[in-house]
Amino acid sequence: MSHPAPALTVIIPAYNEIGTIEAIIQRVRALEIDKEIIVVDNCSTDGTREILEKMPEEDGMAVVLQPENYGKGTSVRAGIERARGEFVVCQDADLEYDPQDIPRLLEVAKKGADAVFGTRLSDRARREGGNTLFSAGRRWVTTWFNLVFGARLTDVSTCYKMMRTEVIRDIPLVGGGFDLDFEIPAKLRKAGVEIVEVPVSYDPRDFEAGKKINWRDGLKAMWTILKFRFGG
Repeated sequence: MSHPAPALTVIIPAYNEIGTIEAIIQRVRALEIDKEIIVVDNCSTDGTREILEKMPEEDGMAVVLQPENYGKGTSVRAGIERARGEFVVCQDADLEYDPQDIPRLLEVAKKGADAVFGTRLSDRARREGGNTLFSAGRRWVTTWFNLVFGARLTDVSTCYKMMRTEVIRDIPLVGGGFDLDFEIPAKLRKAGVEIVEVPVSYDPRDFEAGKKINWRDGLKAMWTILKFRFGG
C-alpha cells in the first residue's frame, strides 16, 4: 500500500557526528509538520554509522549508508533523488541550526515560493559569537555572489535551502562537497527561480567542536559561483 507524499523531505547528511546525530534526529522527528526524514551517512568512522545502522527505519524515516566518503554534496544529492516530499530541505547533523525554524520556511514555501533560504543575518549576536573569520567569510562570499549574479541575498552559504522538489530535480547538480551549497543558488538564479529569505537562528561551533569547513572552502565557493555564472 503506497503512502501519500509528505509536504517536506528533510535530508540529514552526516559524517562523524556521534555527539549530535541522535539529538538532531529527535528534534526533526518532533516537528509537527507532514514530513519524511532521509539520513545519509557519508561513511563515518567515529561510531555515527553504527548508531544509524541500529535505528529502525520507521514510517517516515530512511537511512542511507554511503559505501565511501563521497562528500557532503553527494549525500545531499542522494537525498534529493530519494525525496518524496513536495519540498526538500537540508538539515546539518550538528546543532548549529535549530529545526524549529523549518516550519516557518515551509509556511512561506507553501504560499508559492519555489526556493526559501534561511538567513542568519538577523541573528548577529549569536553568529558573531563564533569565529569572526567565518562570519567575515560568509559575508564576503554572499557579497561576491550578489555581484556576480546581480542578486540581493544576505546569506548564500546557509544550510537551510528549502526548494520545491520538482524544481531542484529539473536542475542538474554535480557538486560533491561543500561547493553544492553555492552551485544550488547559482543554478536557481540562472533558471530564473526567485529565492525568498526567512530569518533563522544560528549557534556556530568551532573546529574543536567538529566544524569541518575551512578557508579553502571559501575560495572554492567563490570559484564555484563564478564557474556556474559563466559556464556549466
